[in-house]
Amino acid sequence: MTDTRTGESGFSAAERAAMKQRAAELKTQAKNGKGGAKKQREAQACLDAIAALPEPDRTIAERFHTAVTETAPHLDPKTWYGFPSYAKDGKVVTFLQPASKFDTRYATIGFNEDAALDDGEFWATSFAVLDYTDAVDEKMRALLKNAAG
Repeated sequence: MTDTRTGESGFSAAERAAMKQRAAELKTQAKNGKGGAKKQREAQACLDAIAALPEPDRTIAERFHTAVTETAPHLDPKTWYGFPSYAKDGKVVTFLQPASKFDTRYATIGFNEDAALDDGEFWATSFAVLDYTDAVDEKMRALLKNAAG
């Protein structure tokens, strides 16, 4: 398969870096053990990932983090492919993919299959975010309330 962005076959450099980052996360998780100390380290990794983001991704991630921790405090902050993410029982429910990660036009807030967003036969699982306004925050909090169960 040829990557139309690079002209190379296989994964782009950003995709390869994300996979390496995920492998490193898994190794770290295995070393961290279990329990409260592990959750604290994972939460700190999430905060560190947010702090390392360039603007406007950092502001979007900070506001999303606040929305998650206030609306669904039972979700555990962690990283997933280097993205700030939030898990329930070890499974990522929601995450923020910064625009800077893959040099895209907008950040994406996504929900995985464990998110309780089912709405009949068809529903959205990701949302493009150019600016995390108060209106976006209100909509996101409603989605988070449903998604987190």
